[in-house]
Amino acid sequence: MKSTPNRHSILREILSLTLLTLTLPAAAQSDSPTPDPKSVPIVDGAAGSCSADFTITDSAGAPVYAAKIQVHIAYRFMSLHKLDLEVGTNTDGKARFTGLPERTRRGLFFRASEGDREGSAFDDPTTTCKAQFTIALQKKTP
Repeated sequence: MKSTPNRHSILREILSLTLLTLTLPAAAQSDSPTPDPKSVPIVDGAAGSCSADFTITDSAGAPVYAAKIQVHIAYRFMSLHKLDLEVGTNTDGKARFTGLPERTRRGLFFRASEGDREGSAFDDPTTTCKAQFTIALQKKTP
């Protein structure tokens, strides 16, 4: 007499196939090459056609690697749409935001930091849609 699989064995088989399917993409990603430290990191806000290019330096003018640049964006009707974006700099101190909105109520205030140093820049995308900034990081004031 032939035995039929019970409900538990079928569920166990489905679960094992599902777990195998979920773990295969993660294993494939671990074999990916390391990112090029010279390529410019880009974060796309997907909220418009404006952009902001950054070069982050120290007080002596040398590029700062792994500085974080953050921006909070409130846009569209009554500024109800909001984005918080962050990008890190490459070995040349460069980073870029794309897809920034063309109009904001208060403009865009960018904050850059690395360790105990910080700096900032402001842009009004209605006047400068393709902005370029060089921010020299200074020691944080207490």
